[in-house]
Amino acid sequence: MLAQRVRTPVGEVDLVARRGKVLAFIEVKARATREAADHSLDLRRLSRVVAASELLIPRFLGAAEDVRIDVIHIVPGQLPRHLEDVWQG
Repeated sequence: MLAQRVRTPVGEVDLVARRGKVLAFIEVKARATREAADHSLDLRRLSRVVAASELLIPRFLGAAEDVRIDVIHIVPGQLPRHLEDVWQG
C-alpha cells in the first residue's frame, strides 16, 4: 500500500497500491447490498478517479510497468469483491 485517500484538484483516489510491476489506483465502494455496490460507480464517477490517477502517476510510478484502475466493493456479511482493471480508456 502506497497511499490512502489521495486528493487532487480533479478528484480523489481511495487507495494506491503496487504489487510487483503493477501500480493500481483503487476506488472503494461500501454499500448495503451487492446490487447497490454494482451500481455505485457510474461512468462520471469512474472518470474522476481516472483523471485523478493520471495526475498521480508521475508521483507513484517508480518501477511499475503496468498501471490500472481497480474497484473494491464492500458489502456487510460478504467478502470484499476486487474488480481489476475496470478502465479500458
